[in-house]
Amino acid sequence: MFEDVVKKSILNIKPYVPGKPIEEVERELGIKNAVKLASNENPLGPSRAAVKAMRQKLDSINMYPDGSSYHLKRALGRHLKLKPGQLMLGNGSNELEQLIAEAFVRPGDEVLFSALSFVVYPIVTDLAGGTAVQVPHKEFGHDIKGFIKRLSGRTRLVFLCNPNNPTGTIFAKDELDALLKAVPKNVIVVLDEAYFEYCSDKEYPDGLKYIEKYPNLIVLRTFSKIYGLAGARVGYGAAHPEIVSIIERIRAPFNVNALAQAGALAALADKEHVRRSVRVNAEGKKYMYREFGRMRLEYVATQANFIFVKFNENSKVVFERLMKEGVIIRPQYDNYARITIGTMAENKKLVRALKKLFKNGGKK
Repeated sequence: MFEDVVKKSILNIKPYVPGKPIEEVERELGIKNAVKLASNENPLGPSRAAVKAMRQKLDSINMYPDGSSYHLKRALGRHLKLKPGQLMLGNGSNELEQLIAEAFVRPGDEVLFSALSFVVYPIVTDLAGGTAVQVPHKEFGHDIKGFIKRLSGRTRLVFLCNPNNPTGTIFAKDELDALLKAVPKNVIVVLDEAYFEYCSDKEYPDGLKYIEKYPNLIVLRTFSKIYGLAGARVGYGAAHPEIVSIIERIRAPFNVNALAQAGALAALADKEHVRRSVRVNAEGKKYMYREFGRMRLEYVATQANFIFVKFNENSKVVFERLMKEGVIIRPQYDNYARITIGTMAENKKLVRALKKLFKNGGKK
């Protein structure tokens, strides 16, 4: 009925489908003790200090939050060695991605991103009325040379996810150097580093080290992953102050709620929780690699907190079968699924379910 009045680009959007909640699976299937390994959440949960800070903030929940996120910005600035004027905060880094597209992409402008990367990039491109340009992936990662070749006079925004979601691959320092040198100064480059803290590869480039040299670069990170605050929705970006000022003009007032600010501020100070989260992830990854190898399941080596796994049948079928065993994963495309690395107990439950259902590379 409203197709004639809605923006055409909106009709192109395929709604984002989140990982299936545990409560929903247990209710639909009549099971208990299901585990969710679908959304790359921290299996340890948030820092206890963060939870305590959020609870204490409940007493003043009748008051609007600090619209400037004054204390959180300054704590982040100290942590990252940046000035508060170089930082922007959002209702998750997803909101910042949308705001960036709204600010810089005009109808007809091209937005580049990998064909096998975060599903939000094409959504925010369509919202802004831009033209999505998907650069074919290379060995499940970013083909940086392909990005450089595809740059044109219409390119306005480039999204790079490093480590990449959903594959866990990374591109190296020399590749980022080459791309940033090739991109015109009037083209915005967004480096999405949501899984930055999990990466241990020495060739991985820390995007913050490039901001001073490249004023058209925006680095995004989040409290949803390593800090375990996915439900609070707080992400942040680092960029040239002029870019930050532009985003400040269009963001919603009070876009980061009071509980999120309190939780993020406390989480940032709890370095032991971060170290433990990294350690648990590394141990889980080693275990899953070994067990996948024993089952002859192919997978992509990861630098994040999830593994991209190949089965010998459609991943949606695998997803449905595993749900009945109380394990929720994330089907991706064709035979590939993304599986979050959980606690050791959760990882073992996954492996038991896979061994029960499949043999020899995913065959039933």
